[in-house]
Amino acid sequence: MSTYSQRRVSKITVPILTYHNVSERPQGVLHPGLYLHPAQFRRQLAMLRLRGYRGVSIEQALPYLRGEKRDKVAVISFDDGYRDNLQHALPLLREFGFSATCYLVADRIGSYNEWDAELLRVRKPLMTLAEIKSWLAAGMHVGSHTCTHPHLSALAPVQKRGEIINSKARLESLLGIEIRHLCYPYGDYDEDCVVAAKEAGYQTAVTTRRGLARSGSDLLSLPRLGNSGKKPWPIFFARTLAWSN
Repeated sequence: MSTYSQRRVSKITVPILTYHNVSERPQGVLHPGLYLHPAQFRRQLAMLRLRGYRGVSIEQALPYLRGEKRDKVAVISFDDGYRDNLQHALPLLREFGFSATCYLVADRIGSYNEWDAELLRVRKPLMTLAEIKSWLAAGMHVGSHTCTHPHLSALAPVQKRGEIINSKARLESLLGIEIRHLCYPYGDYDEDCVVAAKEAGYQTAVTTRRGLARSGSDLLSLPRLGNSGKKPWPIFFARTLAWSN
């Protein structure tokens, strides 16, 4: 094998985009930036394609994050597992031939956002098990968002481990697939969480630390890019111009 073929490809940036709800924004809801109207989401997907990016799941992005492949890919990730991801985001993802990862709160499947419903003044339905299976059958991907969506750094070490390790086991039991990717709720994590994620066998873990992931980054503390529904589309497009490979 030649020296050239043994080398990994040069480093690239891998934007990991964060979404929550893809739906019309309810009246009076606090933190309206969590909502992206379907028309806004479609426009963002169109701009990704225009810029030459392929929307992928975190699993599909692994070879690029490891520095084993080079291409213009952008990870599309949804936190919490809301039903509107299936209803409104999925048809648009399929229209563009993109994939995405939805991070699920393992003990709240089929329930609602118990962790912030009172704060936001809205109960947002989460996908049922059958709906998650429909998401997967459509070529999408899932990861863990812990068992109950806590602030991990506020928990005792044994509780942190339980949230991170048990959520993986529960999702694997329910879905019959391997769960290889984690999202820290609120982006809140510490070294104990990273150790637990590694022990559990996660391949990646994402945060809310703002920035572009790069091949060779620490895979268990990856940065992401938020996408507020309050910002106009030219801002999103301008940001894509700053991504470089």
